[in-house]
Amino acid sequence: MTGSRPKPCRIMIKDIVIVRHPVCVCVPVNHKVTLSVRAEGTGILSYQWFTEDEKEVSGGTDADLTIRAKKTQLYVCRVNDPFYNCVFSDWVKVKVLDIDKSGLPVHWQGEPHIAVNPKPQTVRQGTKVSLRCAAFGIPTPHYQWYRNGQPLVDKTGDTLQIDHATAEHGGSYLCSISNVLEERWTEPVDVDIVQTDELPPGALTATDKVALLIGNMNYSNHPDLMAPIMDVHELSNLLQQLGFRVVSLLDLTREEILAAVDKFTQLLDRGVYGLFYYAGHGYEHAGRNYLVAVDAPQPYRPENCVCVQRIMVSMQQRRTALSVILLDTCRKWYHQDCIPSGIMPLRPSGNTVYGYATCEDAEAFEVQDGGKSTGIFTKYLNAHILQSEKVTHVLEKVSEDLGRDPLVTGKQVVEIKHTLKEPRSLADPVRTTGHTRELRLRDACWRQANELPRKKRLMFLCGVEVEISFSALFSNVLVAFATVKKTGPRTQDCTVTLSSIPAMEDTFSGPGRSEEMDTLFKSFDNPDCTLRLCALQGLTESLVIKMDLHYTHMDSKLRCTESQQVDIGKPLMASCKLYRRNHATAAKKQEGASAKSMGNISRSKPLLHQTVAGPCRPFTRKAECAAKVAVTRSNEPEENDENELQDFILPH
Repeated sequence: MTGSRPKPCRIMIKDIVIVRHPVCVCVPVNHKVTLSVRAEGTGILSYQWFTEDEKEVSGGTDADLTIRAKKTQLYVCRVNDPFYNCVFSDWVKVKVLDIDKSGLPVHWQGEPHIAVNPKPQTVRQGTKVSLRCAAFGIPTPHYQWYRNGQPLVDKTGDTLQIDHATAEHGGSYLCSISNVLEERWTEPVDVDIVQTDELPPGALTATDKVALLIGNMNYSNHPDLMAPIMDVHELSNLLQQLGFRVVSLLDLTREEILAAVDKFTQLLDRGVYGLFYYAGHGYEHAGRNYLVAVDAPQPYRPENCVCVQRIMVSMQQRRTALSVILLDTCRKWYHQDCIPSGIMPLRPSGNTVYGYATCEDAEAFEVQDGGKSTGIFTKYLNAHILQSEKVTHVLEKVSEDLGRDPLVTGKQVVEIKHTLKEPRSLADPVRTTGHTRELRLRDACWRQANELPRKKRLMFLCGVEVEISFSALFSNVLVAFATVKKTGPRTQDCTVTLSSIPAMEDTFSGPGRSEEMDTLFKSFDNPDCTLRLCALQGLTESLVIKMDLHYTHMDSKLRCTESQQVDIGKPLMASCKLYRRNHATAAKKQEGASAKSMGNISRSKPLLHQTVAGPCRPFTRKAECAAKVAVTRSNEPEENDENELQDFILPH
């Protein structure tokens, strides 16, 4: 009997995959540094570290290389398997700064430590400006320079250099220094440009400019609107050109509006220009204007809405140099038998401006204009707002243009009310000299609502690399983009899908809306997948982006899926925790519900008979209130707003 010969055992040799590359570091002289690489493959892997001149590092034969940093040097690691295959890690730089390291914590973990702050400068026009800062960090910190609170494009090094300084380069500068562990900020410094054409004595300037823009369109119990999304977006871009810090928000409840106003007023101070803009449903009662929140019931009452005059009072109490409120909303009286009273300010105050889209007891309209929706008032406002004229003169031009529009002849007329004592313009320059401390405090608060997650490249086991990046359409609307940057050696037909945990509803995916929203980021490179994340102000936990990669394996021809997750924390307005105000008032509302009946209010959206806006048929921004329902006297919209204003306390 002959025995069968045993078959040889075949070993499946897997490609070596580096699952974690070493990272660049920036450390002081003689600091001990460990560079690490992690890889997967078949059999026992071996390692060899090299320097930039291709010399082997003595003793560098482990996955972790510990060195005493003497000078700036590049390093790379080669990973071998027993079958003569090898791969190399990314090159990394160990940057060594021979500067004062006093103040570096004894048990430093690698968070950015600022060793050099920029210094203030006064230079002549046309000469060079050079600002430098330096920080230690593991990984090496990222730098982003700011002027007057605005990030400077492509100024992402430790040195900011301007070869030929002009007047516009003057202002307050500071730098954000960050890595994956923490973010730190340098001290702000003033750069003064000495020039022959200095501003004349007494020229009007602002110490800062801040704007809050709110657009309500998706209502629970009232007709939806189309235009606020484009109105807010376009006005936001124009105000930024004028030097405003802008927070733009869509679809807020009453409590969210109030919380956003609280945050807004924290950004105001003496000498600041403050601007508040609202597009959505509204009404007027007893001389007071009210913003209808997206959660306002039907019928609504003043306590379901937000009083505009309260917002102006909060702005005045911050001693602003200019306070502007622009309202693209209806002003129909709540009850036809109400006699409107004059708007009486809390106390004599100057430099306040109200720009109303329409006059008392009248409606404001939006239309389809050139394929996009727009409020008629905001359409003409955007056409003139960049002009360097007194703000009331700009609004007068808006009024004249709107008055010539045949779509609203006899229906809508702009109204302007103001107490301007000086010819202030929204285009006035910002001069922060002497106000750098206040500017820094405002910077910290403003950045909260504008913090974007950083782009990240994800490597999948199949060898595919996908980059995820982010853009903010509004301060509470984030768009995530996924782009396949590299395909794997055995993959084809790669597609990517994105989702979020918790799931964030895309409230702008309805008919007509999605197309308009898509036009807002059509300028981006063609991504493989996009995910729109709305209503971030209500986010109470960290947001996780789940990325699913689908591909066909070239050998098996099977369709495969791999997944990864990225925790992006609480981006944009989510970090401001506006929901805290909602929680604080929930108990109070519950308490009052048993003592004071508001009748049977349907939570489902009623049948709303509205005509779609078109080029020949404007659409009203009036939210009808079923005020003729039989109710007791206590259920009528009575209020003593003057007393409420006296009791209004601004948070500090």
